[in-house]
Amino acid sequence: MKLTCSDLVQRIKNLPKDRYYTYISGKNSIKILRIEGPEGPIIVQRTTSTKSKEETISTNMLWRVANAFREGCPINIDRILGASYNTRSALETLLAYTPEFHTCRPHRIEEQGLMEPKFVKGHKYIIWLPMQPHANGLLNTVETDVVISETQQQDTYYNNIQLEDDASTITKKIDIAIDRRHAQIQVALVLIGKQLGFRTWVAQNDKGIIYNNERICNIDSVITSLQQENLMLGHPKAAQAAKLIDCLWFKNGRLMPAVMEIEHSTGVTSGLERMKNFQGYFPPFPTRYTIVAPDELRNKVIHEANKEHFKSLQCKFFPYSAVEELYNLCERRKIRGVNEEFLDSFMEDIVLEDHLIVKSS
Repeated sequence: MKLTCSDLVQRIKNLPKDRYYTYISGKNSIKILRIEGPEGPIIVQRTTSTKSKEETISTNMLWRVANAFREGCPINIDRILGASYNTRSALETLLAYTPEFHTCRPHRIEEQGLMEPKFVKGHKYIIWLPMQPHANGLLNTVETDVVISETQQQDTYYNNIQLEDDASTITKKIDIAIDRRHAQIQVALVLIGKQLGFRTWVAQNDKGIIYNNERICNIDSVITSLQQENLMLGHPKAAQAAKLIDCLWFKNGRLMPAVMEIEHSTGVTSGLERMKNFQGYFPPFPTRYTIVAPDELRNKVIHEANKEHFKSLQCKFFPYSAVEELYNLCERRKIRGVNEEFLDSFMEDIVLEDHLIVKSS
């Protein structure tokens, strides 16, 4: 089971109302004032010995924490969020008062250049134990045998990207936080494919992207003509339908590991429609029809992919966080020799069996 932003919000929403919650550290307290949507933000009143202040736990913050949780694996919220948010202790506190989250202090390995590692009692962590709930509105501490070796967190780096706009090239320095995430993710998919030994088709309208002073279409693993690709021979309508699909991976002239649409906004259906159209012109073939989107669009993608019109795609969800995790792995470790099933570790099956779908009235 994977937690989402709305899961965290719902658990906090179920806490007893109109009361203050003492921080885990015992120094301050907070009160929930209001929750503005199914994914937040959450407005709280933080009270210290000298003042009281209204503050916001943002949706982005909730998503970052939700993505970090794995059942039974302690996390340090300060480490997840760093200095980015001054309400990180408020979120940590509220979660710890909900039944499925507990505090713990796992041992930590400190090597410090020594031949023998030193095991020390660690800092405060939060652990998600959905099968061991405690009373709602109370704190609970559990013992854990988990030992943590803290490694350096990995940032994702994109070199200079140039984008074509109205037939002119506009140079933009793009980092992980600003516009044109679509272009960043497109580049990441191309470089992942190259490292894994795939040939990549890039949508016709994205071939003007320049990455690291080179047009993306000139990267040696990028296909210049779909019509000449082995699997497309004899299927001109399928090749035509695929021209505007963001990314297709081919392998050894015989396999098509994935067909992917990048959806950076809420308009998920356009990508599904393009893949559905391609599927209609291409003979039945094993592949992964995949929506690549921000983590916070997960629920929207699941909802749309489970509509009857798109069920035949058996669509997968490849969240941005997983794309960049795989991209980092490829960049740091130069992995090779894995088969395409390796992708299933990063892509999520999201199409439900008919009897599991809850129809809204």
